[in-house]
Amino acid sequence: MALRMTIGILIAGLAVIRPAAAQDAWPTKPIRMIVAFAVGGSTDIIARLLSAKMTESLGQQVLVDNRPGAGGNIGTDLAAKAPADGHTVVLGSISAFSINPALYRTMPYDPIKDFVAIGQAGITNYALVVHKSVPVNDFKGLTDIVKASPGKFTYGSPGIGAMPHLCTEQMKTMAGGLDIVHVPYRGAGPMMNDLAAGQITLAIDAVPTSIPQIEAGTIKPIANASMTRARALKDIPTLDEQGLKGYECYVWFGLFAPAKTPAPIVGKLNQALNAALADKTLASRLSDMNVEMMPYTTPETFGPFVKAELTKWAPIVKASGAQLD
Repeated sequence: MALRMTIGILIAGLAVIRPAAAQDAWPTKPIRMIVAFAVGGSTDIIARLLSAKMTESLGQQVLVDNRPGAGGNIGTDLAAKAPADGHTVVLGSISAFSINPALYRTMPYDPIKDFVAIGQAGITNYALVVHKSVPVNDFKGLTDIVKASPGKFTYGSPGIGAMPHLCTEQMKTMAGGLDIVHVPYRGAGPMMNDLAAGQITLAIDAVPTSIPQIEAGTIKPIANASMTRARALKDIPTLDEQGLKGYECYVWFGLFAPAKTPAPIVGKLNQALNAALADKTLASRLSDMNVEMMPYTTPETFGPFVKAELTKWAPIVKASGAQLD
């Protein structure tokens, strides 16, 4: 009887030791970094910059795996259902973790329950821009001409439910119900081309997308749409500064792992992420893309931030009337 008890204790001890040993040995194979968007987009570019530097820190190759579709839901769902062993992560964004749960009638994953937050990778500011022919240079001037001619002016977005759509609807509401007609496009590129050509009046879009046309003189910025001024538009006041108090529009990026990924592995992933972000060459590349650094760089700070974002954007999505199957 005593022998059986001894054997049982040894087996139980081994059961505890083996997972701990596996965590100490991690990573034991290449790490897959899923990107739920197409090659060449901002999320993909950031992922490839991070993966190269994280490979150096972790001693195993970090491979980017693009799985686009359904506004980021396909790739994010794939990550949610991956083994929680630290060998699969996803570079997520505000759309997949904060917008889609309110935008889509059904969701294949829960952004909070199915993931553990590792750390934020940065944020891209937005700007309110108008065609060069629009005779205004600030937000008050824009609201004055819109109110004088309701329904005359148009704004573009990359599609229904995209951040520029939601952000512009929020701006219209906060400004007292501006009557500006929405013109959805299939992507930011076609939208910006029409804005530059004067086919639409204005847009709220990511600063990196806007800068080339601003520099070409085809459009002009009248406000930073985020709470802080983008480095590339540091002389342009924010909408908050121009009287639309509390208004902000942005896109954030962050690293996540499947739920139940062991905390020691999450900690090592976080260390590798922050080591990459601290690299001067990578930081310079992100700065060139107008990606700003944010303070939510630990699981303890990034997790609550993601939850707060989910709560914040749900009523904005609902108010916009946007919904997708």
